[in-house]
Amino acid sequence: MDGFKHHVDEIFEKVDQLDQRVKEAEDFYLNVNKKKLNTCKDKERHVPSIRKQHQDASRRDAAAAKRMQELMRQFGTILRQITQHKWAWPFMQPVDVKGLKLDDYYEVIEKPMDFTTIKNQMEAKDGTGYKNIREICADVRLVFKNAMKYNDEKSDVHVMAKTLLKKFEEKWLQLLPRVTEEEKRREEEEAEAQLDMQLAQDAAHAKMARDLSNELYEVDLHLEDLREMVVQRCRKITTEEKRKLGAALSLLSPEDLSKALEIVAQYNPGFQATAEEVDLDIDAQSESTLWRLKFFVKDTLEVQGKSAASKDDNNNNVGNNNDMNKNNSSCNSNKHNSNNNKRKKEICDALAKTAKKKSKKTSS
Repeated sequence: MDGFKHHVDEIFEKVDQLDQRVKEAEDFYLNVNKKKLNTCKDKERHVPSIRKQHQDASRRDAAAAKRMQELMRQFGTILRQITQHKWAWPFMQPVDVKGLKLDDYYEVIEKPMDFTTIKNQMEAKDGTGYKNIREICADVRLVFKNAMKYNDEKSDVHVMAKTLLKKFEEKWLQLLPRVTEEEKRREEEEAEAQLDMQLAQDAAHAKMARDLSNELYEVDLHLEDLREMVVQRCRKITTEEKRKLGAALSLLSPEDLSKALEIVAQYNPGFQATAEEVDLDIDAQSESTLWRLKFFVKDTLEVQGKSAASKDDNNNNVGNNNDMNKNNSSCNSNKHNSNNNKRKKEICDALAKTAKKKSKKTSS
């Protein structure tokens, strides 16, 4: 029996692990973005493997980089046209604040900018450069707006900056549709790739759920084989043991008594454990059910005994000041206990009634 029990414990440990994996799969489905998945309901969609998705992503990134390089080249042409203008020289280098004695420059201008700084950032290879063309465009505007902000409207620098900014905006408007088209294309490609990845993960979790279901089914079959093997090798429970089992059932708490009845119902489909009146015939139960009940009752009563001993120790350490609290709490729990005791009494009466019937049949 100890050998079988150890083997069953190992199987139950495996079942717990499988249940955890099933929970992970269920959590995945609960957290799936249904909005994205619904886009594929009306139209069948081929979901490439994760490996192929990575390959496709590399190709898309390479193609996007090539298109972006072309846009940068066109934007570079615009910059050259602006920087080669005869009025561009004041904006090519950072403002010489000390040399020009512009003591209040940094109080007026929050972020200085010039075309040399822009060029260096465009050529940066260490990841500190611009992420897209719009960032460069914003800094070009900043060069001229800083000059217009710091210098008086009638000053030469202000007029030069305003004129060059206007020319830049005109040229930028010509390039903007291509930039917008590329941004939209990248956004659609990323959304499609994300959807494919989501569907691939969904398919992988679906396969995992099927595999887990099969494993759980095999474990269940194995347990059933073990149950039958144990029943065949175990001796039959004697009449005296059945009597003691019936008496022990009456000692269980209402909650544990309900669990015991669930054991009976599990292997006796006709038995209704939750009915208002329960007629439990110990003699009518199978050997496997009786053994399960016996072990359950034995373990449960041991736990109840330890719990009662622990409560007694705690009660001995409580002072007389708690007597009033005990009386109040007992009043509040009388209704709950009466309901539990009523359920327990009904089941115990059913056991006694069944035993009485058996004794009458024997005497007759």
